[in-house]
Amino acid sequence: MTTADLKPAQQPRSLQAGTPATRMILLGVVLAIGVVATYYPVHGQPFANYDDADYTFDNMHVRAGLEWSTLRWALTAQDAANWHPVTWISHALDAQLFGMTPAGPHDVNLLFHIVNALLLFWVLQRATGSVGRSWMVAALFALHPLNVESVAWIAERKNVLSMFFLLLTLAAYRWYARKPVAGRYLVVFALFALGLMSKPQVITLPFVLLLWDYWPLERVAIRHSPFAVRQNDTSQASGEKRIANGEWRGLLWEKVPMFALCLISARLTLRAQAGGGATSAYGHVLRLENAVISYARYLGKAVWPSHLALFYPYPTRLYPAWEVASAALLLIVITLAVALAWRRRYLTVGWLWFLGTLVPMIGVVQVGTQAMADRYAYLPFVGLFVMICWLVADVAAQARVPLMLLRVVAACVLVALAVVSHRQVEFWNDHVTLWTHATEVTHDNWVAENNLGAALLKQSRVEDAIPHFRAAVAINPDDPNSNLNIGTYEQMHGNLPAAIERYKAAAELARNIRTKARAYNNLAYAYKEIGDYPDAKQSFQNAVKWDPEYSGAWISLGLLAQKHGDLALAVNAYGHALNIQPSDYGYLLLASALERNGNQQQAQAARRQAALLSDNLISAQHHADELLSK
Repeated sequence: MTTADLKPAQQPRSLQAGTPATRMILLGVVLAIGVVATYYPVHGQPFANYDDADYTFDNMHVRAGLEWSTLRWALTAQDAANWHPVTWISHALDAQLFGMTPAGPHDVNLLFHIVNALLLFWVLQRATGSVGRSWMVAALFALHPLNVESVAWIAERKNVLSMFFLLLTLAAYRWYARKPVAGRYLVVFALFALGLMSKPQVITLPFVLLLWDYWPLERVAIRHSPFAVRQNDTSQASGEKRIANGEWRGLLWEKVPMFALCLISARLTLRAQAGGGATSAYGHVLRLENAVISYARYLGKAVWPSHLALFYPYPTRLYPAWEVASAALLLIVITLAVALAWRRRYLTVGWLWFLGTLVPMIGVVQVGTQAMADRYAYLPFVGLFVMICWLVADVAAQARVPLMLLRVVAACVLVALAVVSHRQVEFWNDHVTLWTHATEVTHDNWVAENNLGAALLKQSRVEDAIPHFRAAVAINPDDPNSNLNIGTYEQMHGNLPAAIERYKAAAELARNIRTKARAYNNLAYAYKEIGDYPDAKQSFQNAVKWDPEYSGAWISLGLLAQKHGDLALAVNAYGHALNIQPSDYGYLLLASALERNGNQQQAQAARRQAALLSDNLISAQHHADELLSK
């Protein structure tokens, strides 16, 4: 942070903001190096065992890379309870470039975060004329521990991508504001649309642009003032600066097309979330209480970022009245303080930015079962950082605090944040560490317990995993995933009646179609193991009914049908599986069913397809024979 910089009107034209280009470049390089030094471990980290499968290796459209079919699917897909085609295309591009490995997608997330920090620095500096304060805001954004989740979690590509387009929109809007013509407005509109198609959290951007009009662009008319003060709007003179209402009406009308785009995005998002089982039915009072308390908790974590977790469980009962009242009082006090300091426009803009951009994620309309989430702070915290950096710099300038002391304090703060962030990044090195930490810093966290159990199960630590699955069910008996995992444990130990009951419960409780399909698939295997062919067949059919792209369930249905002589169903099931995910052994299974059904010519064609796909046809045939023998 620096003391007052020259106003843009006083700056030499060649310097474009009173700062040599070399200084901007050097500060940008320092910022990028700091981010890389903090986040470099992400390159070697695995896919997370929470959502990453749906966005990457378990998504057939993404795995296919950038094909026309993928692009068409991305424009209409509502998978993962969201409509975000640009994000899907981004993941498909990852698959095209890097295959199904996590290193590439992790590097891309990190690259977007670096670019976002640099863009934030540049956008703020160009709008305000202040280099030091803008850089400090960008540095806080780049290194704050709450933003680790958005970078280290591949599934949160949507977060860094939407922020990228939001910042480009702000840059384009300043360009438009200097010369409001249709062509420039279309650029702003298009960038905003891309942001919404990355993640609908940027739906509040038209309101952000109105704040941007107020400060730092100051597009509203100011009476009795010879010029608009940009960065040190302390207005020591008098309270004569008043906003012309007519100007506000014009600025609102200007954004009507963007508001229309917001309505379209909101409708698509709500439909996707309802269809994907993401909308939660918590009571109105509890949602309001949680929203108020979450605002206060975000403020606390902005100042003291500790006890961070990938998942914060939603409360099951109303909060104590004193806790809600304390949180509400904190918000009221800050709001009143900002209102009293109205001459410092950056305080108003920063505070309303924080409050407003959190609205879609604060839980008044609850999506999912989380009370709050670190990733939700990625955009809103920019408003808080603007408030802090500009206010500290102004107060320091008035108190004549030495610039060197201010820089030393700022450096200490950034180093401390970087150290905590680096530690937070390391929790993502493996799933057991990630979820163990979550259980340690939260209470009654059934999602963390279940995912910790799943991580232990993947390491073949079955007996270590089951206590966590049972803990998850004890906390939340209606959690389908932990019921499903307990069913798997019971089946592995030969307790098939108990496994069947758990699978039935999971299928009934699941609102996510993939979880429901997986429950039916497991249920079918349990029925098959006890020799109940009709129920096994019906369960496999239920699995593919709920998730028609579940290729494994189609293969399993085909195997079951073929074993019991229903060759027409077997051929049909294998065909569906191969349309979804072609494989050498799949074509060999199809060939076997066709041969038994007397279709020799089609069987030979299927074998030729298997040969074209296979690197080792003998191994593929051995695998197909093993499946048929079970």
